[in-house]
Amino acid sequence: MMLPLMRSELLKIKRKAFWFLAFLGPFGVVALQVVNYELRKDYLMKHYPGWDNYLDGMTMFTALALVLGIAVLTSFTASIENETNAWKQLLALPVSKWQVYLTKFTLLAGLFVFSTVLLVLFAWVYGIILDPGPVIPYGKLISQSFYPLIGALPVLALQLWIATVSKNQTIPIMTGVFGVILTFVAPLLPDWVIWKWPSLYNNWDQPLVNVLLGAGLGLLLYLVGMIDFSRRDVK
Repeated sequence: MMLPLMRSELLKIKRKAFWFLAFLGPFGVVALQVVNYELRKDYLMKHYPGWDNYLDGMTMFTALALVLGIAVLTSFTASIENETNAWKQLLALPVSKWQVYLTKFTLLAGLFVFSTVLLVLFAWVYGIILDPGPVIPYGKLISQSFYPLIGALPVLALQLWIATVSKNQTIPIMTGVFGVILTFVAPLLPDWVIWKWPSLYNNWDQPLVNVLLGAGLGLLLYLVGMIDFSRRDVK
């Protein structure tokens, strides 16, 4: 039953701005890096040469784009059901609530994986044009793109939970704005704040810590949100 549900969700977003936003996020991240280098290319190439510094410079842009994108897309996902009053129709089908919730989470996660693949491509293309060094670290290019996404999984799970159980989207949007602000000041935050994790900053200077924490807590928050959604009388 999951496949028909997924097809239904894809049809719902077909004429919405989901795919455009999924493209806009990585494009905007690399565009900001383009502006960054075009404004002070000589300084950056002299003091911060090489692919490693080029990729590290995009991490904060990536984290901000992820947290903002999560807030917008989770809210849009719930708004589609709220605006058409479709929750009851959807849940009247021979499917369980946990399947509905899993489908929405999978759809959103898939959109962000699509965005991350585009980020790898865009970052690689501009890196070739910029030519910060002779050797392209493909491993780091991929990890610096996907690690923030895994670190952001708790934010995705939390925002989806709030969006699906809220009668209007004011609270999810406010939570999202709050999250973007926290992500912007991520280096100043304690390591337990989940909005810090997509930035890959931590006191141990080990990005993999954020990845492991993000995967673990993301799964936990997803399960808690799914259980809560399953027990509620969604209108």
